[in-house]
Amino acid sequence: MFHRVLIANRGAIARRVIQACNALGVESVALYSEADADAPYLAEATRALPLPGVKAADSYLNMPALLGRLAESGADAVHPGYGFLSESAGFARAVADAGAHFIGPAPHWLERMGDKVAARALMAERGFPVFAGSGALESLREARDFAAEAGYPLMLKPVGGGGGIGMQVLRDDADLAAAFERCARLADAAFADPRLFLETFCMAPRHVEIQVLGDGAGGAVHLYERACSLQLRHPKVVEESPAPGLERDALDALAMQAERITGELGYDNVGTVETLRAGDGRYGFLEMNTRVQVEHGVTEAVTGLDLVATQISLAAGGALPARPQLQGHALEVRVYAEHPRTALPSCGRLTRFRPPVMHGVRVDTGYAEGQTVTPYYDPLLAKVIGFGGSREQAIGRVLVALKGFEVLGVDTNMALLRAVLQDDDFLAGRIDTGYLYSHRW
Repeated sequence: MFHRVLIANRGAIARRVIQACNALGVESVALYSEADADAPYLAEATRALPLPGVKAADSYLNMPALLGRLAESGADAVHPGYGFLSESAGFARAVADAGAHFIGPAPHWLERMGDKVAARALMAERGFPVFAGSGALESLREARDFAAEAGYPLMLKPVGGGGGIGMQVLRDDADLAAAFERCARLADAAFADPRLFLETFCMAPRHVEIQVLGDGAGGAVHLYERACSLQLRHPKVVEESPAPGLERDALDALAMQAERITGELGYDNVGTVETLRAGDGRYGFLEMNTRVQVEHGVTEAVTGLDLVATQISLAAGGALPARPQLQGHALEVRVYAEHPRTALPSCGRLTRFRPPVMHGVRVDTGYAEGQTVTPYYDPLLAKVIGFGGSREQAIGRVLVALKGFEVLGVDTNMALLRAVLQDDDFLAGRIDTGYLYSHRW
């Protein structure tokens, strides 16, 4: 096991890694930008070290500064969390060159799965279902040729990166002509890769992801699925497990496929195989996230497994855990500091911030009362996770928790979340990725 872990991240995931290190008896070193100097989790770490500036580019994305703190800390491993440099092969290699372990998949997996076209081809070769799509497109003419053969609607996507940046639904050739150069510029600015590809667009799909673990030596285990269809401009808002209203046999078969392929490929550490389920029941590979997910707590709740501690243990050469039984139901909502109408980030001092303390409810947050929500990072305030013996009980617990969650000083999306959890369609499991757009709130 590692002696000391440097945490190259902030907020709720930084706190979560500190908790996992404490459970493993491993020292933790938290990093913080000037904007996060009063973060509550800094006192929970063994040691805290500053990063320059307030913007992400100057701090959590500043590779030379991170490597400098790695050398100063004496840590023998780095946990990248999610976002920032968590899927950067260059950062993973730099950590290894500095004599430390990167807690995540090997750099070649970060590269291989970071290229969406290559990842699709790899999974298809191994028999995983994939919707029709193009290779990397060299020109608008090539895109038009594929569209003429495949037919509309199509989705235009960046080859590298994700998060909805540079993605566009296309209904016809006019949409394609208007979007191609703009999406290429967005992809280049966000991911330093202007390449695009086209994929069949599924109408009203369900978003289902499979949690997997690999040991790099042919061993792998899946930890069931999470349903993540409730999304607003692509980022997820509500996640749950097991997936409501879907055939258990089909979900188990898909998860076993993901497990088999993960093992055959020699994948190491934690990963998530993301899929879309079309209205006719067909599943298709979307992408693989080579890091711990924001919604990992949902899987922890229904399996009893500490995913972050397991991730650290695997990176240190530990054995894969046996797959636990799937028990009960868990549901997570993401509480954002944002204006309820515009969904734009809301910044300010948290004059009151009092998460609920309830049986069957877990709140992951990196904030405390008196702290300031700044415009420099993602506006995620907290993740509220409810667990129960049934979906109804999990929903009820989260709803009560949201009603008791006191936040003043910034606007939040909690009114939207409460409305969703009481909506008849949601309660009946009639959910797809267009759900939040098709309802009035």
